[in-house]
Amino acid sequence: MIKSLADLEKIASEGERRLHPPHLKVMVGAATCGIASGAKDVIHAVEETLKSFGNGAGATAVASRTGCIGMCYEEPLMDILKPGWPRITYSHVKPEQVAEILSAVKEGKVVKDGLLGKIEEIEDITRNTCYRYPLESVPPEIAAVEGLFNLEFTAKQQHIAMRNCGIIDPESIEEYIARGGYRGLYRVLTEMKPDEVIDMVDASGLRGRGGGGFGTGRKWRYCKAAEGYRYVICNADEGDPGAYMDRSLLEGDPHSILEGMLIGAFAIGSQQGYVYVRAEYPLAVRRLQNAIEGVRKHGLLGKDIFGTGFNFDLRIVKGGGAFVCGESTALMASIEGKPGEPRAKYVHTVEKGLWNQPTTLNNVETWANVPVIAVRGAEWFASIGNPESTGTKIFSLVGKVKRAGLVEVPMGITLREIIYDIGGGIPEGKKFKAVQTGGPSGGCIPANLLDLEVDFDRLWEAGSMMGSGGMIVMDSETCMVDVAKFFTEFLKDESCGKCVPCREGLSQTHEILKRITEGEGQESDLDLLEELGKAMQDSSLCALGGSAPNPVLSTLRFFRDEYLEHIKNKRCPAGVCTALIRFEITDKCTGCTLCAKNCPVDAISGEVKELHVIDQEKCIKCGVCYDVCKFDAVTRNTSSSDSVRGDND
Repeated sequence: MIKSLADLEKIASEGERRLHPPHLKVMVGAATCGIASGAKDVIHAVEETLKSFGNGAGATAVASRTGCIGMCYEEPLMDILKPGWPRITYSHVKPEQVAEILSAVKEGKVVKDGLLGKIEEIEDITRNTCYRYPLESVPPEIAAVEGLFNLEFTAKQQHIAMRNCGIIDPESIEEYIARGGYRGLYRVLTEMKPDEVIDMVDASGLRGRGGGGFGTGRKWRYCKAAEGYRYVICNADEGDPGAYMDRSLLEGDPHSILEGMLIGAFAIGSQQGYVYVRAEYPLAVRRLQNAIEGVRKHGLLGKDIFGTGFNFDLRIVKGGGAFVCGESTALMASIEGKPGEPRAKYVHTVEKGLWNQPTTLNNVETWANVPVIAVRGAEWFASIGNPESTGTKIFSLVGKVKRAGLVEVPMGITLREIIYDIGGGIPEGKKFKAVQTGGPSGGCIPANLLDLEVDFDRLWEAGSMMGSGGMIVMDSETCMVDVAKFFTEFLKDESCGKCVPCREGLSQTHEILKRITEGEGQESDLDLLEELGKAMQDSSLCALGGSAPNPVLSTLRFFRDEYLEHIKNKRCPAGVCTALIRFEITDKCTGCTLCAKNCPVDAISGEVKELHVIDQEKCIKCGVCYDVCKFDAVTRNTSSSDSVRGDND
């Protein structure tokens, strides 16, 4: 049981030996992204290889699992920690490579194939120290790759919420404590009063990372002032397409969220908390449950925490996957066992929330920032970013970008820096067209705003929002009308249907967009879309309905010409809307039969070495023939005069 700082330091010493043992340690990224790429087989190969070493290195060498460090595009990742060496990393590791790599390491050599680079030091941001590896005998093979640890991806990042992801074993409370964990809680409980904690968080400028960006300290202050039995909730119901920041934090560093909630509970005077997490996140749920059991076992959850008289406990509630349950009041209704439907916002949840009692709800990333602020102080956190949007923000950078993954960057960085400097730009030399931020209710920002600073206010002014941190990059082959239709259909299907503006507005908006993409739109439809969007913004019951028109309104604002092309010229410039395109085979055809063999509906006919023909009645316009043709003989026509292969490149 941990009752004092000395007890905490004793656990930290044990964790330090696990983090940096005096023998070989092999870490494999085992978050969802790594596992999906084959990490389980790599881990098995590591364990079997270390066993095969027998006496010597194998007798003490250990295999360890860790979370996602952010480089999802390089998974599976394998890190080697050996005394006297820097931490070296291999990417795209295959099980059959493991034995060769580790055998070389055992002999003091390095296999260059797959070597991503090295890290000389890892900052411990909570304890304000760095762990440095003694570099007395660095092999020349490692020295030759100095500085190549994907600096383009990491150079402009600053990990605060992600400080332990990819560094610790997420199922080891000892390693979390060794990295400074629960010292923020100790300081708060033994040195500060609740109002002082709230003042600190308020002065840090921390704003909610889950959507609206409301001041965290202000929210806590309002909740503490309300009468009743207070609750704290972690919103881990991450439902945005393409977003996985919260999942990765829960999988890679669950204790940071628990510590943040404990600090928040003390500040507002709460004794009970809930983590509302998607049931579709089984690994996150398992590691979170493991963390809860660990802190309870060590006396950091339950009664008389750190011997201060502070009591707090929490439990996990698994959601059924409804997007609307990401909205605070719908989430609370779901915890209560009711249908996940929002309620009117004039009753604030900080006064009457869960079971009609005062409730503080923050998302995963917000809670993960709190322990660092408790240790490093409000002034330090406020010095990062800009005055209106302090600290850092995690984005899931996905879509048409070379280096997809999780990035944590200071507020105020530009879109160009994220997409090009960190993400590596657009694949295959194609042009950047837009980026959608803020999830399905966010807006699409065009190329002429690439130098826009990324913070709460600038994104809002551009017709988008920060949201939870989804960032979907689109290239020149993306149809913006189709994008608006896709997100509107998603929101239509996920609407709870409680209020007319959202339920009917989204349904009618989707029908109009569908007509436009099928070549049946009218210019008057554009005015109607704007009218519907403004009606939803003004009169929807909850913020999800109010923000639902953003994809349509932002694309109308920045890509109106593309809508007009669909309406006036019956043409989809990107060649995406199937009703407006036609595939044909030209006399370049050599009769190789590749297109016919790959056509899923047998719409292509022709003899070997003779010109083939597409039956337009059968053609479903999937584009497979266009993709597989090696002789540029298949054309994708987006209008009567546009029949050149590659017209959208």
